[in-house]
Amino acid sequence: QVQLVESGGGLVQAGGSLRLSCAASGHTFSTYTMSWFRQAPGKEREFVAAIDQSGGSTYYTDSVKGRFTISRDNAKSKVYLQMNSVKPEDTAVYYCAGRWGDYGLPYVSRAYDYWGQGTQVTVSS
Repeated sequence: QVQLVESGGGLVQAGGSLRLSCAASGHTFSTYTMSWFRQAPGKEREFVAAIDQSGGSTYYTDSVKGRFTISRDNAKSKVYLQMNSVKPEDTAVYYCAGRWGDYGLPYVSRAYDYWGQGTQVTVSS
């Protein structure tokens, strides 16, 4: 089991940058596949990015590819989402999610067992 807590959200201008952090409690963090999802008001939760246990493999949704970077520091039990060149359509609550084991890099919400409470990102134009 792992508990996840997101931080780093806030208000940024279009074209700016923001770094989200997800802190995990527990001693088995390195055994979890981690991901970021987001949910805008009135919309379904959507996949953003995923990273494998070692951090050697990543996967992104097309809308953020080239702008966002997911990374992890297993020594600190943290996963990050570096958001560059942000757009107003990036506005959403961002959630950190984890799943034990190596099943590839799933991109559907139901594949993940553990979720943070979310952090709000608002991009102004």
